[in-house]
Amino acid sequence: MVELKTFGLGPNERFIGANGARMNLSTPALLLDLDALDRNIAAMASHAKKVGIHLRPHSKGAKSIEIGRRQMAAGAIGICCATLGEAEVIAGSGIENVLITSPVVTPAMIDRLVALNQRAKGLIVIADNPANIDALAAAATKAGRPLSVIVEFDVGQGRTGTTSVEAASSLARQIKALPYLRYAGVQAYYGHLQHITTFAERKTAAETQMARVRGLLGRLKADGLAPEIVTGGGTGTFDIDPTGGVYTELQAGSYPFMDREYLEIDMTAGRSSPFVASLFVQASVVSASREGFAVVNAGYKSFATEGGMPRVVVPKLANAVYKLMGDEHGGIQYDPSSGTLKVGDTVEFLTPHCDPTINLYDRYHCVRGDTLVEIWPVDARGR
Repeated sequence: MVELKTFGLGPNERFIGANGARMNLSTPALLLDLDALDRNIAAMASHAKKVGIHLRPHSKGAKSIEIGRRQMAAGAIGICCATLGEAEVIAGSGIENVLITSPVVTPAMIDRLVALNQRAKGLIVIADNPANIDALAAAATKAGRPLSVIVEFDVGQGRTGTTSVEAASSLARQIKALPYLRYAGVQAYYGHLQHITTFAERKTAAETQMARVRGLLGRLKADGLAPEIVTGGGTGTFDIDPTGGVYTELQAGSYPFMDREYLEIDMTAGRSSPFVASLFVQASVVSASREGFAVVNAGYKSFATEGGMPRVVVPKLANAVYKLMGDEHGGIQYDPSSGTLKVGDTVEFLTPHCDPTINLYDRYHCVRGDTLVEIWPVDARGR
């Protein structure tokens, strides 16, 4: 059994329940606005119910047992995990119907997978390679417990997945023929489309790929392999995926948090979004020797910046621009006529990309208004 990492509540534990504690935290700190989080979870659950599609939210960003439980309580049928390590944490907590959305291929990891399958109800893994399927079957047979497997179909991402209808159908047939594997369906995830800026362009791109999935489903049905599950889609295409008539469930992952990348696209045809920002990084001003410029204690180690720079949201400063200035430091250039940052002031940032930013922190500091109400571990951090 894999030993799970445990986290204490950290230096801000003493502020839990104190009014105004939000502005007194030791920083850098990852903030989670629970009112916004709950609103986002409810909005996606309501949407899925309204359009008649299942929701299996992705936990590759959240990495949180508590958030997964809230999503399940709101109506999700399960949780997605990108890695075996995440699944060991999430499914190991008792959350059922976890789907591992990346292949598990090495002998040591397959051993861990079948061990998890012994105790996790409804576990599913994806595969795109016949040799991997044979290895999964051998391990499941040795363990004496069937393992559910989904065939991954590449829908333009060029990462994992079978690249043709013929290859996908062949794998489905192979899985179905093996006694200790259960053919569960198809995964078709187009993550590369999620941040296309305009709704119309994103919809066109998604419809092109859904047409390919539709062709695969026709072939599978003709071969007597019609899938029970067709899983894919995401936060950026949440309002598009159900219209194609191919998916049985959505894998949206970022919607509980939202980030700068998602908040800068047209989420719907009307450009509005049912989701709001709930995730922020709080930092403190450590130097303010120049007019209109301040240095905070949050740099490369505080933000994932492959998606650009974070945005200053508190306080409201005109023309505020953040720049990286090292592992532990960042600079804020701003118009001093709109306000002044002083040493010791608190600054809150909207994250550029929520998933890898969360993975930089051990804890969520959960707030309602200005009160720190709870501290949650990022349970699957580094896994």
